[in-house]
Amino acid sequence: MSLSNGFFDIPQGKVAAVVTYLQMFQRPPARPGPSEESWSLQKADFSGLEDYRLFFRRVGQDWLWFSRIQLGDDELSQILDNPRYETYVLTVSGENRGLLELDFRSEGEAEISFFGLTSDMLGRGMGRWLMNRALEIAWSHPIRRLWLHTCTFDHPGAVAFYVRSGFRPYRRQVEVTDDPRTIGLLPETAAPHVPLII
Repeated sequence: MSLSNGFFDIPQGKVAAVVTYLQMFQRPPARPGPSEESWSLQKADFSGLEDYRLFFRRVGQDWLWFSRIQLGDDELSQILDNPRYETYVLTVSGENRGLLELDFRSEGEAEISFFGLTSDMLGRGMGRWLMNRALEIAWSHPIRRLWLHTCTFDHPGAVAFYVRSGFRPYRRQVEVTDDPRTIGLLPETAAPHVPLII
């Protein structure tokens, strides 16, 4: 498909993001970084789907994460309960502060589906610590490729962080979708860096 250069109007109530896909084909060396005894990564043990959704919002609301929120209980359970789908929480002194989801459902590969920290944990080196754990877990499985995607709604340093972690960009897309703030999935105050146009 050819795409002409220029500017294109996005209808009101919609948002558009540039999505970058990144991948790696072997485990890179761990990047040294800070670590504290109070930091721990463990398999998630949410009390139910609403507990999961609340924490998903807490981590992702600033970046317009909404895909899990719009799923019904059955569809969400099918993902989270699949034995080839692994959900982890990063805890600090016993409290959930980070989310890591790894999808092994495609043979020979894994996707880092979600990777994020609560806003109060940013800038402490915890992202690097969490990525080292993610790479360790992912490459302990018999995979040939690890991949993820991020977009322009995410933290502005996300792509550079993933590249420093050993990923290489290989694809770019533009995604247009309903603005989750205009359809009630997220509050209008979410992601203030993405102007709300209604």
